Amino acid sequence: MGTVLSLPSLLSERVALVAGVDPELRPATRPQFGHYQTNVALRLANAEGRPPRDVAADLVAKIALDDLCEPLEIAGPGFINLRIRAEVLAQVANEVLGDSRSGISLATQPRTVVVDYSSPNVAKQMHVGHLRSTIIGDCFTRVLRAQGHTVIPQNHIGDWGRQFGMLVEEILDEGLDASTLDLAGAEALYQRANTHLKESEEFADRARERVVKLQAGDAETRRIWQQLIDVSLAGFNATYQRMNVLLTDADLAGESIYNADLPVVAADLEDRGIAVIDDGALVVFTEKSDTPAIIRNAAGGYGYTCTDLAAIRHRVGTLHADRLIYVVGTPQEFHFTQVFAVARTAGYLPDAVSAEFVGFGQVLGADGKKFSTREGTAVTLNSLLDAAEEEAAPSIALAAIKYADLSSGLQKDYSFDAERMVATTGDTGPYLQYAHARVNQILRKAEAEDISYRQITVLAEPAEHQVALLLSRFGEIVGTVGETLQPHRLCGYLYELATALSVFYEQCPVLKSEGEVRSSRLALCAATKKVLATGLDLLGIEAPERM
Repeated sequence: MGTVLSLPSLLSERVALVAGVDPELRPATRPQFGHYQTNVALRLANAEGRPPRDVAADLVAKIALDDLCEPLEIAGPGFINLRIRAEVLAQVANEVLGDSRSGISLATQPRTVVVDYSSPNVAKQMHVGHLRSTIIGDCFTRVLRAQGHTVIPQNHIGDWGRQFGMLVEEILDEGLDASTLDLAGAEALYQRANTHLKESEEFADRARERVVKLQAGDAETRRIWQQLIDVSLAGFNATYQRMNVLLTDADLAGESIYNADLPVVAADLEDRGIAVIDDGALVVFTEKSDTPAIIRNAAGGYGYTCTDLAAIRHRVGTLHADRLIYVVGTPQEFHFTQVFAVARTAGYLPDAVSAEFVGFGQVLGADGKKFSTREGTAVTLNSLLDAAEEEAAPSIALAAIKYADLSSGLQKDYSFDAERMVATTGDTGPYLQYAHARVNQILRKAEAEDISYRQITVLAEPAEHQVALLLSRFGEIVGTVGETLQPHRLCGYLYELATALSVFYEQCPVLKSEGEVRSSRLALCAATKKVLATGLDLLGIEAPERM
């Protein structure tokens, strides 16, 4: 009976059918109020000018939920309480246990989704800002794929631009073989080249000439440029592997791939009168801002706006995406608001294609101040991972970092306090890992003692009800995260499930119980383990068998 897997939606539909409006069902705050509660009668009473309890009584008499719920109750000024029947909760938990997707529903209308995230710069180590983009984008990719969407990650690395003129010139001046560098060495080269540029006008002139050669396809320049990219990718990929994220070279879509499209986009916008010449620059004025979007500057150079427009054309026209998600730091919101507005006007972004900017706040130090080195420079991502691994094993340290990042609202800044984050108690990633390992230990003992279990048949205790009820909500939660792009909802759900599991252990002995009760409780543990493992994987966190 597949319908029960979407139990919250089913309850809402039945109530809405009679009420005529969304009942806005909410999980009950206390067991005595049942499992779900709605204030729909109060809202309708206000519009109809009738006593809320009278409206509630009318609704309760007409709502057909006998097959799913105990008799509905009216509480307080007119709230309607819904208590799901124990056998229905058992059925839900059994379906989760037997479902290869752990209760996650496939999207009724699968979409092709481009997720733009990570996007480090060539010849620079990934820093703390890339931490959040990479973790958040990876989570979106996992959640949307789990729902059956086609997800195309796009790692828009900074692999083109004026900086390569000075980098290549510095390599030639020093007689370096760029292929022998690692990423840290490439960044040190970048710093030397930048200093050289500031100190020598002659070097600056040569660097500018080198950019022209790069753009013209000069063989030597392109060879050294490619070496810098290869060195950088080796460093990026090592970090991605360390972070357990899904990005590979197949997801690369650097700035350079749009280079030939920039004059095409500029000409198209100008020819159609969308872009105009203003003070020597080609710009587009939008309703979103008094500041125009600069397509081509007065010196003839193309900026990020033109590159991002070319990227949208490619993603919609060639990749056939109908949803675009950009995971970028909050300070870039104005830029993307402008880009989306120009793309809509130009028809590169049809109304049927959604474009969403998902901004994120800063990572702060444990003291709540901006995270930087003693020299005031940005902290490298690997040094942050090192700091966490000083407190715990790599998989636990990574769980701590990812959960801390995803569990608060993305727009908020959060403090990186490694000691607090790796705690196995409280609202942390390692606590969820511990919950998974603990339930696995119980199942392992049952297997060692040759105690079999097949399905949940007995749900007599409130603690059992609560675990089964939460299992019924997993698919709905994942669907909500895919729609709203708010991973803290999944984090909160998993923490609630782990907490309910702990209460269940205290109040309902598993291995010490007997017969059908023991078998049923073991099956409930197995279903919960499955959801915890699936949920952690959606966050990019390992679900350990032991801790």
